[in-house]
Amino acid sequence: MTFSLAGVCPETGMVGCVITSSSICVTSRCAFTRSGIGVALTQNITNPDLGPLALDLLADGHDAQSVMQALGKADADVQWRQLGVLGLGGQSQMFSGENVLGIHASAHGKNCIAMGNLLANIKVPQAMVDAFEASTGHLAQRLLSALEAGLAIGGEMGPLHSAGLRVNAQPAWPVVDLRVDWHETPITQLVALWDNYQPQMQAYITRAIDPANAESYGVPGDE
Repeated sequence: MTFSLAGVCPETGMVGCVITSSSICVTSRCAFTRSGIGVALTQNITNPDLGPLALDLLADGHDAQSVMQALGKADADVQWRQLGVLGLGGQSQMFSGENVLGIHASAHGKNCIAMGNLLANIKVPQAMVDAFEASTGHLAQRLLSALEAGLAIGGEMGPLHSAGLRVNAQPAWPVVDLRVDWHETPITQLVALWDNYQPQMQAYITRAIDPANAESYGVPGDE
């Protein structure tokens, strides 16, 4: 049903994740990021409340292991969930309940975690981790490379329909928040969105923090 990777860059302070699924609008329910804190993923038969809770606990100083323990206590149906927590410093924890669907697997890497369910094979998460670790450049590009690697080695057992990419750094809101909510080739479309957004990204950040020096909007009436 879903495969994903969370990654952080301690050098730049960026935290982010990439995710895809056969379900519609997967990013809205399953991917959570917070500047200076980390990433939480909640998938399979998902409970979106667990994502913000995990980030709140990380922000309060809990380590990844204690966060996962707290999530288990907070959700009586946790055995249906597949959960991942990754802090800015690279500390991580993952959990797959007894009722997670189909072939499922997870993999830890340097500053990243990957997991999935209803997979074509168990190699998908490790292929994503390997691609992330071998990549360079902006965190968003590294995350997309990982997602493409997961697809290339088999991906999900069925067809994909949605995908998303989120990255937080400074300021507090996501500097990258791109979604393909329903499409026959969502990963291809997500890569195209990033290619279009990347050249404009800094201009939108500047408009928020220094509007007097912002670039022209390039629309009728803007002089």
